[in-house]
Amino acid sequence: MRDAMKRLGGDAAKINPLVPADLVIDHSVQVDFARTPDAAEKNQEIEFERNHERFQFLRWGATAFENFLIVPPGSGIVHQVNLEFLARCVFNTNGVLYPDSLVGTDSHTTMINGLGVCGWGVGGIEAEAVMLGQAISMLLPEVVGYKLTGQLPPETTSTDLVLTITQNLRKLGVVGKFVEFYGDGVRNLSIADRSTLSNMAPEYGATVGFFPPDVNTINYLRQTGRDQEKLLYIEQYLRAQKLFRTYEGEVDPTYSVTLELDLGTVIPCISGPKRPHDRVPLKDVKADFSSCLNNKVGFKGYGIPADKQKSTSSFEYQGKSYELSHGSVVIAAITSCTNTSNPSVMLGAALLARKARQAGLEVKPYIKTSLSPGSGVVSEYLRLSGLQEDLDAMGFYTAGYGCMTCIGNSGDLDPAVGEAITKQDLVVAAVLSGNRNFEGRVHPLTRANYLASPLLVVAYALAGTVDIDFDKQPVGVNKDGKEVFLKDIWATRTEVDELIAKYITPGMFNSVYSRIKNGTDRWNSLQVPEGTIYQWSDKSTYIQNPPFFQTMGSVPDAIKDIENAYCLLNLGDSITTDHISPAGNISKSSPAAKYLTEHGVSVAEFNTYGARRGNFEVMARGTFANIRLINKLVANPGPKTLDVRTSQELDIYEASIRYQKDNHPLIILAGAEYGSGSSRDWAAKGVALLGVKAVIAVSFERIHRSNLVGMGVVPLQFLPGQTAETLGLTGKETFTLNLNGGQLKPGQTLSVKTSTGQSFDVISRFDTEVELEYFRHGGILPFVLRRLLNAK
Repeated sequence: MRDAMKRLGGDAAKINPLVPADLVIDHSVQVDFARTPDAAEKNQEIEFERNHERFQFLRWGATAFENFLIVPPGSGIVHQVNLEFLARCVFNTNGVLYPDSLVGTDSHTTMINGLGVCGWGVGGIEAEAVMLGQAISMLLPEVVGYKLTGQLPPETTSTDLVLTITQNLRKLGVVGKFVEFYGDGVRNLSIADRSTLSNMAPEYGATVGFFPPDVNTINYLRQTGRDQEKLLYIEQYLRAQKLFRTYEGEVDPTYSVTLELDLGTVIPCISGPKRPHDRVPLKDVKADFSSCLNNKVGFKGYGIPADKQKSTSSFEYQGKSYELSHGSVVIAAITSCTNTSNPSVMLGAALLARKARQAGLEVKPYIKTSLSPGSGVVSEYLRLSGLQEDLDAMGFYTAGYGCMTCIGNSGDLDPAVGEAITKQDLVVAAVLSGNRNFEGRVHPLTRANYLASPLLVVAYALAGTVDIDFDKQPVGVNKDGKEVFLKDIWATRTEVDELIAKYITPGMFNSVYSRIKNGTDRWNSLQVPEGTIYQWSDKSTYIQNPPFFQTMGSVPDAIKDIENAYCLLNLGDSITTDHISPAGNISKSSPAAKYLTEHGVSVAEFNTYGARRGNFEVMARGTFANIRLINKLVANPGPKTLDVRTSQELDIYEASIRYQKDNHPLIILAGAEYGSGSSRDWAAKGVALLGVKAVIAVSFERIHRSNLVGMGVVPLQFLPGQTAETLGLTGKETFTLNLNGGQLKPGQTLSVKTSTGQSFDVISRFDTEVELEYFRHGGILPFVLRRLLNAK
């Protein structure tokens, strides 16, 4: 944007955050090494080797921009750092007090709602505009009141609660809505528990999952070492503004819709094997997994023939023989801000590991176990309590501080394990304390992925399989032949509460976060380019100047109709941003790999899409590169599509280039919940670079719809009750849409005509006049750039 501002004759310095902006680097570290004491150090070393050029670029940003703080790699996960350190609750600007609020470039920004701060994820595109002073535009949302009563049973955790709530709210349907929790039961939830519930708002579809501030909020601020003087005016201000709840004789707000949950009815559970809201009670997991093997391929099925369901695969590992079968656990990860921010489940998992160790149990050595805390505070209390040694004994050595397995940075499995899986085409499992388990996200070879509490992650690692009923089968057998059941080693709430009271102190938080701004030796030793304008290098395969602003003028081009557009993809329901956005390792046979090879990069140095997100050439080629993508235009899952003009099956990127070369616009047909999952802005940037002008879907998830608008892609929705299938659309037609020269209205009905003579109506999902203005400018950032260019 600074380049474009300078080219158009403006002041490049105008491109600078106008509101405080904090950047936490947490998505780049991978679990390359695990189960060793030096795993974290080795993984961080590799992280810097892989991301050296990108980190230099970020450090340049820290010096070139004002009002901008970078929290360097190795510090933790952004949402946990925000909760424990960055969040203010109440701002004090020159004596003027006002509530803290937040927009973030990650969908799980909502985690801060647990502290009583209203904030949500908007994706990088809209967040960049906010930094430059552009207000957020949105329809006034409905507010769903979720009443909580009672208290959680002793054997359940906040993870069990959030998975239950996620399932309930997905059933209700809360996309685009605010959820506010209220009721006497809220008093019985710690801020860490509440933050777990707020964190998974994207999984239940809500814009926010809000807990109003109360006495627990103030106590948490005190526990995490916030300034005592600030605590006084924070509480006084919140009470004076009637933003502070006491749950004593107050009249509850009037909500658009309400539902209720007795916390006492929550039972231990996990979610999977393919979606976060497919909750399974722990007692039913064995039967549910068995039915998934039988069921036809879908969200709850693998279509494994009956004669293949007992298949096993033998392999050698570290000189011993082992055997895998369907349901074998090969990855067990305590990961993600969702759970690692909560001392109750982290200490609970460590205590379970201690009891398992005392009982003589071990985790099979080929299972890739890892611990990736969301902040250094976790390591401090695990160390002080002596419980880290017990996690180490079970293989859960700290592997790094970042999202890691939850984001898909799980690293490679041992080749012997991988070969054993593929040899018999086994449905093996990953169990993680994360928030997402969509197909192909955690690891390409784990087709079953379950979300679970950290305690159950340890339990399933010990069991070595998800094909187990913990009530009836032992979690393991020790060297003496004694069967040990899960109930024998389960950590009680009383035990955990005693550990929290003893080992978690304000001084711990102050000690950890006082060091954050200082950075690390690796970070501080990076050579930083100088100047307010970045000096791009044509030779770089990591950082390239994207084309979004290179040809834009000071005045937007006229809006043209979308005429005779071909369908690039015909997709079904629940296509997530994991399917769309480039993520994970770069396949050797992919268009991105071809590009890197042509530019002299060896296979060993391909790195991940995440590490190369600064290069639009790689990211465009990786859009829709998910191996589990189901495109109705082709027979098999994967990143392929049909050039309908020639009936030739091609890589999606290659097909798009051919269409664009011949000046053909493109559209995508999709089902319900299109764009659910992470707030990845590359899911919209990549689509725009592929030449897609419109997406016609049954419904959109909020952030992705907004990101499409931000990139100048038209979001269109089928009329209620209609889908591409019910309209008889195959995706082999061409489509024409009259955009009336850009003179559109929010939510208006438009007509689409096809080459087969069919016409059907769609609803424009430009939801506000401001979004239409963004579209007329080709996206939100060109709009903002022109506004700043013309500002006096």
